[in-house]
Amino acid sequence: MEAFLLAFLVIVVGIQGIWAFLGHYFRSDEIAAFIGWPADNPFQKEVAFGNLAFGVLGILCLWFRGGFWIATAIGISVFMLGAAIVHVKDIRETQNRSPGNAGAILWTDVLTSLVLLMLLTLYFL
Repeated sequence: MEAFLLAFLVIVVGIQGIWAFLGHYFRSDEIAAFIGWPADNPFQKEVAFGNLAFGVLGILCLWFRGGFWIATAIGISVFMLGAAIVHVKDIRETQNRSPGNAGAILWTDVLTSLVLLMLLTLYFL
């Protein structure tokens, strides 16, 4: 369980967070179009640094354990579930069904958070 949780934190939170940072920061307009949102939005850069922060935390899970894992998992879960809420609200209010808004990203935001919190609970019980 420990090895799987660590791999999940490092790969899914860490590497994916850094990957998301690269997209939101260096390809902001493309990512915005994929989500169905307007280009030239400075919030893309802010989201990029949020992703980078969680990416760094995920990688640091290689060296830090215990409460650090808990904080990392809760933080990324709040971030991702919050993003899912924003996507659902956008779908309901504007019918934005772009792949980056209503597709796999929405599902991974929810499922990643739920799986991570379940693994964390099982590991620390």
